[in-house]
Amino acid sequence: MRSQGVPGHLIRRLHQHSTQIFSRRLHKAGCSLTSVQFAALDAISSSPGIDQAGVPAAISYDRATIGGVISRLEKAKLVERPISETDRRAKVLQLSEAGREELEKVVPLVHKVQEDILSGLSGAERQAFLDLARHKIGQNETD
Repeated sequence: MRSQGVPGHLIRRLHQHSTQIFSRRLHKAGCSLTSVQFAALDAISSSPGIDQAGVPAAISYDRATIGGVISRLEKAKLVERPISETDRRAKVLQLSEAGREELEKVVPLVHKVQEDILSGLSGAERQAFLDLARHKIGQNETD
């Protein structure tokens, strides 16, 4: 069996391709966020009061990896961990002012990157790709 025609190999290659485009474009713009860091910032921004356990669920990522991601974002002063107002034993995540500014700066770049990832495909092909990917992901989540 030749690996180049195997779905898992093609999906891995597409992931590498998208990650490279993301990294290159953001680096050119003077931003050092990874795609996972961006996803975490976006989840924190979209879900006020989210805790560290909620982030991996929000972005479909493993908990062990997200712990390090959140620590790096906190060290970069993009995320803060204040005590929860409803549970004094818990800490919540929130964007710092620098985190809000970084996210605001990066969102337009990320939208452009999404277009670039599927460049070369027609509008109908892009839509078919997205529909098939969503369908398969939905199947995996119910298995």
